[in-house]
Amino acid sequence: METWAALSGAAGWDLEPTLDDGFYSAGPDTALDLIRATPTQARSLVVIGHNPTVAYLAQMLDDGEGDPTASADMAGGYPTCAITALRFDGDWSDLDMASASVAAFHVGRA
Repeated sequence: METWAALSGAAGWDLEPTLDDGFYSAGPDTALDLIRATPTQARSLVVIGHNPTVAYLAQMLDDGEGDPTASADMAGGYPTCAITALRFDGDWSDLDMASASVAAFHVGRA
């Protein structure tokens, strides 16, 4: 909740998040299953979680067709406050390993 509050506040979003307590303790495969359950009308999804799940999930989804520098930076380590932006063209239910392109990777710590 604290991460969402900071992120949405900085972005100027006035959205109420949907929280899934199962995601907090999920491994990468379960996290992917939870993402696949996203309603089809959702055009964008913000996933906030902890490592190693989030790092594994981002690397699993990477199809190698996105930004090569961002992919290499992500593969080089996924520290606290890291974020990966992925592009995926399809229904959430079809999201699978190597089906999204890394658009950007950033570590938001000072």
